[in-house]
Amino acid sequence: MDNLMLEQLVLNISYPDRREYAIRELSKKRGLFQELAPLLWNSCGTISALIQEIISVYPVLSPPNLTLLQSNRVCNVLALFQCVAMHRDTRMLLLNAQILQYIYPFIKITSELRPFNNLRHTSLGVIAALVKVDDPEVISFLLPTETFLLCLDAMKTGSVSSKTVEVATYIVQRILSNDDGLTFICTTPERFFTVRQVLANMIAALAEQPSSGLLKQVIRCYLRLADNLRACDALTICLPSMLRDTTFSSYLREDPTMRRWLLELIIKVQRASVAMQASGGSGYEHI
Repeated sequence: MDNLMLEQLVLNISYPDRREYAIRELSKKRGLFQELAPLLWNSCGTISALIQEIISVYPVLSPPNLTLLQSNRVCNVLALFQCVAMHRDTRMLLLNAQILQYIYPFIKITSELRPFNNLRHTSLGVIAALVKVDDPEVISFLLPTETFLLCLDAMKTGSVSSKTVEVATYIVQRILSNDDGLTFICTTPERFFTVRQVLANMIAALAEQPSSGLLKQVIRCYLRLADNLRACDALTICLPSMLRDTTFSSYLREDPTMRRWLLELIIKVQRASVAMQASGGSGYEHI
């Protein structure tokens, strides 16, 4: 595909009879063109047409009547929005245009049928594309929105073997890795309690249904929480015992990085425990 063909496909998105093919081809080859995102954003009528595709399936979300064909078509649209979300020149334009508001309904879906799972997973992929790049402006924008709670809900309701849960956990981990994100989560006991409960539940589920990649992300979330003094004090009480015993020893042996992160976490929590005993204080009194 050359640049002229690329431009023609983008133009074809504005024509209903050519749209499905154009979107499908562009989503397949989006990684080949660095400037596809600005072209999508700046071409006349393209973003409006993509939003129309998203809105068109709202009526079949509840009751759940979404077909696999409809789901695939919208997932191709979301793949193009992932491209827009990753590009430095368009990611904030996407956020300021409130495009995520059109995607949130897909993340809230509870049906486990394949068409809905695919839609939920690809929708979270748009947010994952936004947070993948270390851009503080993106995190600051996302914190007051529904994004964080929706990701926690996805982590609570999904199976640990689900790709959706893995993507949602990755987003939470990326938010935590930002200083503003960590402060936001640890400012109130309620927010910290919600996050630590979700993480604890995931550790319990991983003991029954192990996933090395997901376990690594959860440990990284705990390690980042331990960078906050109050949260670290609270973890002296509520860090899951399965992270301290031999429950995950086989996975830790196979992954030196994960083993190092867990060791760092345990050392931080132990030091906080000693300091608390010396001072008689605690982080979040009710936890």
